[in-house]
Amino acid sequence: MHVHRFPSPSVYGRLRVELRDLTPARWLEQRPPGNDGFGTVAGVCAPGFEAYARILHPARLDVAPVRWDRVAALYGRRVTAGTRWHELIGVEDEFHFRNDDTPAVPGVWDEHPDEGPTPADVARSLIPVLSRHTRTAGHCWYGLWHGYGRYDWDDVPVFRTPGRDEVLLSGPLEDADSPMRDSHEVLRELPDLWWPQDRAWCVGGDVDLVSTYVGGSAECVADLLATPGLEAYEIAATSAVS
Repeated sequence: MHVHRFPSPSVYGRLRVELRDLTPARWLEQRPPGNDGFGTVAGVCAPGFEAYARILHPARLDVAPVRWDRVAALYGRRVTAGTRWHELIGVEDEFHFRNDDTPAVPGVWDEHPDEGPTPADVARSLIPVLSRHTRTAGHCWYGLWHGYGRYDWDDVPVFRTPGRDEVLLSGPLEDADSPMRDSHEVLRELPDLWWPQDRAWCVGGDVDLVSTYVGGSAECVADLLATPGLEAYEIAATSAVS
């Protein structure tokens, strides 16, 4: 079946689509041969940082965010850095929770956490924290998986990360959420990857995940863990993602 895709834009939200020089993203392609970290925190984000945080995408009640630890309390469980959503709600099959017939808890949650890159409300909580931990918040780079399907990216050059081909975008950190904030004609995903020019940190997400991962300094990760509006846990670079 043919699916209509929009022509690739020159601007995605307020982020510029880079068509020539992909040099700013080449550091993300430098992975050990035969061990690129696929399926790990460092593979989704980037290797080499002092510390990493896992940011949980909230469940929803209508459109309101619901923390995982609130859901966990109802099931007599607790949330840790390695908790998987399907295990938290007592479902054996990790893919089953994507089906609409998975039971929710009336009055507490009725929508599973968003799969994919960082949800817009989570992004808006991340932006002010990350801006405090870089000298180049006005000059950032982004990677957007070319396979989301809303746009035809076939004529746009890509850079390679473990398991994904990414379109390079650029713009200030304050515009990281602009693809959703300024979207009128289509629902857009936020970029999977964000990093500032000084590479002080890197944000990583993926189409198949219900978490966002951030690598940075110990101070940056501690700041994320203490931020109201974020449900964050420190995690190892080699941990499996979910």
